[in-house]
Amino acid sequence: MIPRIYWEEHGAGEPLLLITGLGYTLQMWHRTLPAVSRHFRTIVFDNRGVGKSAAPPGPYTIVEMAADAATVLDAAQVERAHVYGVSMGGMIAQELALQYPGRVRSLVLGCTACGGPHAVRAEQGAIEVLKSQGKMGIEESLTAAIPYIYYPDTPRERIEEDLAIRRENFPHPAAYQAQLQAVLTWKSHERLSQIQVPTLVIHGESDRLVPAGNGKLIAESIRGAQLTLLPHASHIYSTDQPEAAQETVLSFLLRTIRR
Repeated sequence: MIPRIYWEEHGAGEPLLLITGLGYTLQMWHRTLPAVSRHFRTIVFDNRGVGKSAAPPGPYTIVEMAADAATVLDAAQVERAHVYGVSMGGMIAQELALQYPGRVRSLVLGCTACGGPHAVRAEQGAIEVLKSQGKMGIEESLTAAIPYIYYPDTPRERIEEDLAIRRENFPHPAAYQAQLQAVLTWKSHERLSQIQVPTLVIHGESDRLVPAGNGKLIAESIRGAQLTLLPHASHIYSTDQPEAAQETVLSFLLRTIRR
């Protein structure tokens, strides 16, 4: 059963669906949304368990969350959209393309993985931080994650802008753990060759949470996929290198429209 899912739309043009990551609300698209909504009818939503969406008892699955995303497209009366997912949202985007291939026109997979034994594991410290996020206090959680998701030279004021959003929308521990279980139990590697739409894989070269080898693996597994590794960028590459990230994604999407 699909829970109540909160969504918004911004801008006009061909539809673009944005899917965010583990424990994050739609507000974390704050750097990307202004750029893409100048060219696209951009649909953003809160995954189940966070923000203004319902938080049913867990654990969740990526398959269920892909169904949530398809339901958002239904509610927006969109038959087919460009889809951009980051981190856990990139997993949901892969599953959406696999389960509902007719709904996806093109695919952007950011800082994500394909799960299973082929995935490149994060260093142990990053894994421990990931698993403890729902068990620590908010400030402790935010501080512990910084070295693993931001590049060391990223201006602190940009990081603080993200943290202010996180503080206001921090997930309930049970919902966070429910989403985490979805991430840990999902895999797509053996199915990625089924994806036939134009695909961009974008990753920070220095990602310590989801290492860049995962992006390379995905790009190698999807025929014709474009791989872009952003230098001086970690997991939250949209904050580490906002201009380069926006240029790469927009260039790909606009090129797809012209095909």
